[in-house]
Amino acid sequence: MTTFELSVLFFLQLAVVLVVCRAVSAIAVRFGQPPVVGEMIAGVVLGPSFLGYFLPHVQQSLFPPASRAILFSGAQLGLALYMFTVGMEFRVDLVRSRLRSALAISASGILVPFVLGCGLGLMLLGQGGFFGRGVTAMQAAPFMGAAMAITAFPMLARIIFERGLTGTTVGALAMAAGSIDDAAAWGVLALVLASLSRDASIAVVAVGGSGLFLLVLFTVGRRLLGRLARYSERDERSERMAFGWVLVLLMLACWFTDTIRLYAVFGAFFLGAAMPRGDFASRLQTWIEPLTTWLLLPLFFIYSGLNTRFDLVNQVGLWLVTFLVLGAAVLGKAGACYAAARLCGETHHEAMGIGSLMNARGLMELIILNIGLEHGLITPTLFTILVFMAIVTTLMATPMFNRFYRSADGKVFPWAA
Repeated sequence: MTTFELSVLFFLQLAVVLVVCRAVSAIAVRFGQPPVVGEMIAGVVLGPSFLGYFLPHVQQSLFPPASRAILFSGAQLGLALYMFTVGMEFRVDLVRSRLRSALAISASGILVPFVLGCGLGLMLLGQGGFFGRGVTAMQAAPFMGAAMAITAFPMLARIIFERGLTGTTVGALAMAAGSIDDAAAWGVLALVLASLSRDASIAVVAVGGSGLFLLVLFTVGRRLLGRLARYSERDERSERMAFGWVLVLLMLACWFTDTIRLYAVFGAFFLGAAMPRGDFASRLQTWIEPLTTWLLLPLFFIYSGLNTRFDLVNQVGLWLVTFLVLGAAVLGKAGACYAAARLCGETHHEAMGIGSLMNARGLMELIILNIGLEHGLITPTLFTILVFMAIVTTLMATPMFNRFYRSADGKVFPWAA
């Protein structure tokens, strides 16, 4: 296909993607699920597992292999903007306010699923067919551990905000523990990606470059961002100029972390975390989130769906592995966080609420899985198994949370509001 034909097809693809995402999300909301669940499922619907199975010619015509590069670029832009807003929601003050309980819950929510994931990774590596050729135990085990330990932090934050739980014990602990968990999981993933180079100098550049990036960002960068925030307060024109420069810094941060062989989302997340909190940061989220969540992020869900092939999970043994991964994910995350919260003196009611929220993987899991697939860490088979786990744990979160919090406020979480 020519460049012109691909550009024409892209607009049709985007229109179809937006319609299907909105339709499936509307169905998900009617069943009490967050919109992100519908978008995750929409990606699978348009991929080879559903549309490609029933209407293979339509699916191939709509999403030919030649168009993957354009979809990937759009998805990357959406992820960068999205992770920037996630970084701005990273609340250090919540960690400080409930430090002991937050650290205990976070440590349990990281260590238990991480250990279970490492064990599963070693087991699957020995069986073959789940990891890429040449992947070592020191790469497979921590990747699986990070994939099991991740939390759907943005969805968790939205549930807490919409339910008015921001200042409550459950809200503060879940937000603090979730943010620490995700930061730790991304750190592990960064080390795994650095080890994939098999070249000590490249690994040194990746680790050293990330350390330098964080040092500069949270010293000089933070002061620069603070000046931009103050400059934005002058007038409307200044505010627009400041917004434009923040976007420039965002693209540079993504470029740098990609250049040192990490991933663009690292730069975006930490730039968001370095943004001074205040009116300017709030307005940035107001401007960025609608376009990102309604237009660009659906491209990422579809790109993930095109890589998801449930036809590869075609044996009883593979389905046993799938449910083993799911069971370990739920037990390791929800169970461990519940137990830690109880040991810290939280009530059964609050501990179950925290465990329910921490168990969801959501979009954060799909980001990690796509990185693993792109770098040849995992095969499409393991990718599909872990996507199944991500969807199911995300589906579980809202019903579980509503079950344990209905008696507290008398209402079900209002996703449709």
